[in-house]
Amino acid sequence: MDKFKALVVEETSDNIFKRDIQEKGIDFLPKNDTLIEVYYSTLNYKDALSARGHKGITRNYPHIPGIDASGIVIESKSEKFKTGDKVLVTGYDMGMNTFGGFSELISVPSEWIVPLPENLNLREAMILGTAGFTVGLAIDALLHNGISADDGPVLVTGATGGVGSLAVMMLSKLDFKVIASSGKKEKFDFLKKIGAIDIISRNDVINETDKPLLSKRWIAALDNVGGVTLSTAIRSCYNHGIVCSIGNTSSDKFSVSVYPFILRGVRLIGIDSAETKMDKRRIIWEKLSILWKPDNLDFIVKEVNLESLNKEIDLILQGQQCGKVLIKISDENE
Repeated sequence: MDKFKALVVEETSDNIFKRDIQEKGIDFLPKNDTLIEVYYSTLNYKDALSARGHKGITRNYPHIPGIDASGIVIESKSEKFKTGDKVLVTGYDMGMNTFGGFSELISVPSEWIVPLPENLNLREAMILGTAGFTVGLAIDALLHNGISADDGPVLVTGATGGVGSLAVMMLSKLDFKVIASSGKKEKFDFLKKIGAIDIISRNDVINETDKPLLSKRWIAALDNVGGVTLSTAIRSCYNHGIVCSIGNTSSDKFSVSVYPFILRGVRLIGIDSAETKMDKRRIIWEKLSILWKPDNLDFIVKEVNLESLNKEIDLILQGQQCGKVLIKISDENE
């Protein structure tokens, strides 16, 4: 394959960013040791920011976004992989300052590549993607800190997004009682169908008072929102509960006293998926392929192609996406 198609974002001379599907020669790609034909990618909020020209995500343009990709190795100079291997890549620098998965081809270091687990196909791997991997890390944190399904309900904020919807599904599969929070009332039925036991509005997880402690409502929380929502989640946690900070769709700042930590023993854990070490990465993906894989993944999926991706990027930036946007790159059968 000497040429390939990709969604390329370019910066014009007047600091305006434009994106379109372009055909490029293979020399356009960075020189890394492994070349992969991409079958699927998926749309994340970080991808949309990169596609909009966010210099905090991507420093230099032109650029190909996409922090996730699954596909087949077509060339490798590494002993770790050979032609024909099915693989996935999430995180590290891919899609940020290294060309990413919104492309028919990617060139990445072999150290970033995970062999596709036996019980996942390439499509399922990208329905999960970084979002599912992030939830997997959070679930791993809960279990390793002694939180069980019998200890109380778990709050998931931003529950209709990619991370949120997968969190609801995966936690409910493990028999946790999930309280899903969302600002989209029209999606409450959707949240019940994917496993939420209780659904509350976004405003129900916002307490702007300066009370250091609030009534206890959950044993754990997976927060995608940040800001006052994160502060409220911490102050409303049971004794010895866990709050996992995953995202900041509302704010990257929050204010809370030390009292939840020293009087209730609440633990705040940050979840960073991009730089997870490979040994841990493989363990989490194995669990995602069997024990934690939801039975109805297709229920949360909107499948698109590269040519229709621009519209989906605009929708996620406007907060209008629900579930996961799966991008089918190749028409070949797996």
